[in-house]
Amino acid sequence: MNTSSYYDQIGGAPVVRDVVDRFYVRVLGDDDLKPYFAGVDMPRLKRHMVVLLCSVLGGPEPYEGRDLGEAHAGMGITSEHYDKVGEHLFAVLQESGVGEDILRDVGLVLGKVKSSIVAEPAETAD
Repeated sequence: MNTSSYYDQIGGAPVVRDVVDRFYVRVLGDDDLKPYFAGVDMPRLKRHMVVLLCSVLGGPEPYEGRDLGEAHAGMGITSEHYDKVGEHLFAVLQESGVGEDILRDVGLVLGKVKSSIVAEPAETAD
């Protein structure tokens, strides 16, 4: 049984930085997602994402950035677009050789935070 953290299993910070770089290449190449990032300081966002992903994977530093709901408030992120972002992250992690156990746990985290990031559609009075 492997007792090292997922962070250590995948190769630590250098691998996470590479995953994040390739993740944003995919996200910014997606015409549906690209508009969300107009005017965003991408180097800063990438640094935040590296710290967040390291933390999710059990790395040495906890994520101490803004609350994810607060950080995404007012962006109008749809469930479909949230899922596409998750698909891009999974694809990059799989390309990096990340195991199924890690993918499963990353998926659980994505599922847990989805409701705080996705903007609920306004209810209509039918």
